[in-house]
Amino acid sequence: MAKVGETVLEIDLRALEHNYRYLRSKIDPGTKFLGVVKAFAYGSDSIAIAKKLESLGADYLAVAYTAEGVALRNAGIKLPILVLHPQQVSFATMIEKCLEPSLYSQAIFSSFLIIAKELGQKNYPVHLKFNTGLNRLGFGEKDVDFILDTLEGADQVKISSLFSHLAASEDLSEKDFTVSQIRQFEKISSTIMSKLGYRPHRHMLNTSGIINYPEAQYDMVRSGIGLYGYGNEAAEDKKLIPVGTLKTIISQIHQIEPNESVGYNRAFVSNTPKVSATLPVGHADGIGRQYGNRIGQVWVNGKLAPIIGNVCMDMIMIDVTGIECREGDEVIVFGKEHSAEQLATSAKTITYELLTGISQRVKRIYIA
Repeated sequence: MAKVGETVLEIDLRALEHNYRYLRSKIDPGTKFLGVVKAFAYGSDSIAIAKKLESLGADYLAVAYTAEGVALRNAGIKLPILVLHPQQVSFATMIEKCLEPSLYSQAIFSSFLIIAKELGQKNYPVHLKFNTGLNRLGFGEKDVDFILDTLEGADQVKISSLFSHLAASEDLSEKDFTVSQIRQFEKISSTIMSKLGYRPHRHMLNTSGIINYPEAQYDMVRSGIGLYGYGNEAAEDKKLIPVGTLKTIISQIHQIEPNESVGYNRAFVSNTPKVSATLPVGHADGIGRQYGNRIGQVWVNGKLAPIIGNVCMDMIMIDVTGIECREGDEVIVFGKEHSAEQLATSAKTITYELLTGISQRVKRIYIA
């Protein structure tokens, strides 16, 4: 087995292409595709992922915060970039970098109009976010009159899209709620478009929405987790390929005698002879303490080895009793063979948290 020599996150851009084309195949040819690259592209590398999506023909990108969009612009990304959660303090920077804000409240909308006017903008693209049940961010139906009244004579902006976010699109037991969200969005967006005199894009579907509710794809869809190889459902996971593989190595092997302990606070005490291996990855790298004490497992030479003892800041120890291995051997924390979904589920968390938690100190390497 090839040795990586250190802890690395391997980013497979071929897998990204596969996932992109699969998700594209689920929507109409004329429907636009927005790739979500917030949080370092779900813990991988936002610049590398954005460049690949741009080359594949994606229509839009989305980030959470302005600084993420600035980093993409500074790296030469030309695609339109939607900023999902902009703050007023960054509006001037957004305009300077041609980033497009999601406006989600009366205060945010009014503030952006003022800044855009001060900076001499005409028809600057903005996006209006509507809350249809997630109750996180967004205008309500009661704000429609305010929006239309405020837009009268406000030629500094032009509505590029109207959108909302599904709360439970992966959970078919919540289908009635999801359908109610779609109907509410249809009502709100249709009312606004009837008064605008032009037709903004509409979008509502996330990855699970693309799979489960294609009838609500409107003009554009948004995909985050699906691009990175996870479909929120076992059958869909089989059709996707994980983009990120977290690899490390065995630094040292120990022979553990009965009644000997491993790690801080003697959290693991052996009752029989054991063999442990120490790996250079820990909670400072994104493998939280919840994975310790036999909750999480890693992949060593084709076999699963449980994490024993408490996860340390820079190290974990694993039980390799009965597994043929040597110091320097490669270990897969998660990837194609042992998915992040499996590891996250073992600790009663979600793939999103595990992926986005991988520290920036972990070296990224790329398969093109």
